[in-house]
Amino acid sequence: MSVAAIVFDMDGVLIDTEPIWEEVRTAYIEELGGRMLPDTQERFMGMSTAEWSEYISRDLIDGSRTPEQVATDVIDRMSARYAEHLPLMPDAAETVRRFAARYTLGLASSSPRRLIDVVLAHMGVTDLFHTTVSTEEVERGKPAPDGYLAAAAGLGVDPHDCVAIEDSSNGLRSAAAAGMTVIAVPHPRYPPAPDALALAAHVVTDGLPSLTPELIDSLPRRTA
Repeated sequence: MSVAAIVFDMDGVLIDTEPIWEEVRTAYIEELGGRMLPDTQERFMGMSTAEWSEYISRDLIDGSRTPEQVATDVIDRMSARYAEHLPLMPDAAETVRRFAARYTLGLASSSPRRLIDVVLAHMGVTDLFHTTVSTEEVERGKPAPDGYLAAAAGLGVDPHDCVAIEDSSNGLRSAAAAGMTVIAVPHPRYPPAPDALALAAHVVTDGLPSLTPELIDSLPRRTA
């Protein structure tokens, strides 16, 4: 296929922060006397800041903190954890640089802008991305296509000419709904649902080092 751009997800693809998000939000909810529901973590993955803070406030802690307070509390805790240790995925920075040498790069992440900027700066790859989008900057988080559509618009390319690299069910659904060809990089702790995984043109089973320009160019183009 002819590829105009690569659009990365961040959490779970470039940095192994999904377990940290789970630990921080679970501890926060429990401290406030709330309760995690069986599908809470799955629902969190892909939600924008506005969506997950509203969900916590309304459904998990009975309104004891406003959504705005929840967002500030949790992001502050995440920032503190990032300051202690930033767990990059193996070969993450190298993969970004490998693709930047050949393709235009974008990023569409459910993380707040504050954390996106910290991660990319730590990796030393900020300048390699032509556009970055946080779903807090669009109307709807993943699985809606808004973040990926905004990334394509920021890059000035047709979404059908983009390849997205995603790990989560809602991320895969989001990129596919935007019309992008999708590569799945499943996280072993949070495997995507079968229906979401079926949307991927390729599933990576041996980590980011196996992602090459040759693989990208061999993918069938998504047309619908």
